[in-house]
Amino acid sequence: MSEQSRRPHKPAKPYRRPQKDPVRILAFDALRAVDERDAYANLVLPPLLRKARENGDFDARDAALATELVYGTLRRQGTYDAVIAACIDRPLREVDPPVLDVLNLGAHQLLGTRIPTHAAVSASVELARVVLGDGRAKFVNAVLRKVAQHDLDGWLEKVAPPYDQDPEDHLAVVHSHPRWVVSALWDSLGGGRAGIEDLLEADNERPEVTLVARPGRATTEELLREEAAVPGRWSPYAVRLSEGGEPGAVEAVHEGRAGVQDEGSQLVALALANAPLDGPDEKWLDGCAGPGGKAALLAALAAERGATLLASEKQPHRAGLVAKALAGNPGPYQVIAADGTRPPWRPGTFDRVLMDVPCTGLGALRRRPEARWRRRPEDLENFAPLQRALLRTALDSVRVGGVVGYATCSPHLAETRAVVSDLLKEFPDAELIDARPLLPGVPELGEGPDVQLWPHVHGTDAMYLALIRRTG
Repeated sequence: MSEQSRRPHKPAKPYRRPQKDPVRILAFDALRAVDERDAYANLVLPPLLRKARENGDFDARDAALATELVYGTLRRQGTYDAVIAACIDRPLREVDPPVLDVLNLGAHQLLGTRIPTHAAVSASVELARVVLGDGRAKFVNAVLRKVAQHDLDGWLEKVAPPYDQDPEDHLAVVHSHPRWVVSALWDSLGGGRAGIEDLLEADNERPEVTLVARPGRATTEELLREEAAVPGRWSPYAVRLSEGGEPGAVEAVHEGRAGVQDEGSQLVALALANAPLDGPDEKWLDGCAGPGGKAALLAALAAERGATLLASEKQPHRAGLVAKALAGNPGPYQVIAADGTRPPWRPGTFDRVLMDVPCTGLGALRRRPEARWRRRPEDLENFAPLQRALLRTALDSVRVGGVVGYATCSPHLAETRAVVSDLLKEFPDAELIDARPLLPGVPELGEGPDVQLWPHVHGTDAMYLALIRRTG
């Protein structure tokens, strides 16, 4: 008998089934939907959370953790990608997207939360075993153990180029924005390093939920009775839920008398509604009304003055959302599905026109963090003709003496001042009017006459507004 055959055999370890963690599985499912279907997390996550609560899998703390894992991972994805790339021996593009999602979730737990290191690694490996299989879970384990060797600051020193050598790339890695977005925001903002860093940091903060009390239907006093509700900073109709919360549980929101609306969006609608006119004030138009937040506020304001709002939206399903938002408005209004570049109404029909045009959405990266990775510089070229065509329609649609509001949820100069400047050349009988006095109490509005709001300055999305009057 050989020596080897005399050795006692070690009994094989029994196979241990992976532990299913509903919170992390839900977070992974949300990230896969964002990646595979170009979905938005703010649309994907609520139904997933609702289903988990209905199944009894989740309590409030579980929902809060799942939300933090999804949004935190999306906001910091660029930084985590750079860290993970430094921990593997292949190009990042060769890592399967589902594996990269698990790695990013693990990196966020290690570098962006207070979850203990051992728990973050073990939970991520268990998730990998469930959704990827045991083989790839070993790869996840090896990579995350390397990630855990440094904290976030330590990794940034290793993976971000020095600021004085490449300022834009440094900021892109440290603050997790594509380089071209950093460059565009910096151009729009102007100034030195402090301002752009403050803006990029603000993009990575979780925004408060802001409600709007629709005039004639709800009051801020009613909304302020909600738990942790505080007044808005600038809009007289705004109330902030300082600790988050579920806005759908607010009675006035559930009934449609109030809505969820960023304060910057409210300010745009209010500025147009309060702009001085020459002549009658009876017919208002929202020419890009979907999904209906600004239209609902405008309709309520119009009703108080005996004016009528026409809300037009090209996409029928979005027109349906507008109709839902306006349902119950105390005054007359109409919602139609129509192409704003080929309008069915006659020129010179309206006293006030709002044209909040489709754009890259770079002003709302706090709310839609995945948009920064989805957008490309060439998107600007695709939006440019549409933005100009819609502003052209707005200027054609307003009567002499009436006012047009051109708005975007992007501060990119190619989507804001460049569009307005081009159209003013086409319409010599149109002039910019100073929008700043129409945002009373709001500081740091620049030299005018147009207005650019900023997350780090005003606590709003980066809304842009130009007000234009037809003079002849």
